[in-house]
Amino acid sequence: MKLSDNWFTALSENERGDIISVYGREDLDAFRTSGKFKERVEITWKYEPDAHGMPSDEVAARMEEMEEALRRAMEKDKLAIQTSVYTGGGEKTWVYYTCSARVFGDYLNQALAPFEALPITLYVEADEAWEEYLDMYEMREWAVDK
Repeated sequence: MKLSDNWFTALSENERGDIISVYGREDLDAFRTSGKFKERVEITWKYEPDAHGMPSDEVAARMEEMEEALRRAMEKDKLAIQTSVYTGGGEKTWVYYTCSARVFGDYLNQALAPFEALPITLYVEADEAWEEYLDMYEMREWAVDK
């Protein structure tokens, strides 16, 4: 299975009416249907939002550094696949599908060891059907950037 780097950007709203930027990955059918990636891991970083619900430039830069380190670690051996990123309303959430949440946690700790403590939380759920991904992917038709 070859992992693409094709993404789209769409806009959505959360329950409070805040604008949420959705960054979704395309071309993942082989991974989704393989049956190997049965667990979804969501990593959330809450931040003090600006007037538009977005992080400050400084916080955004730290988030980007973390995301790059984490994605490199997880996707190198295809332990986990980053499928989407949601930003807005005072939080940013990265979504991964993984073969093993336990091993994901080990890789996460290794990848983030060089960083100061980060204000992140993790949520893990079984999602063999990739329901969250399929719901997110429906937003593609409203993509502002493909």
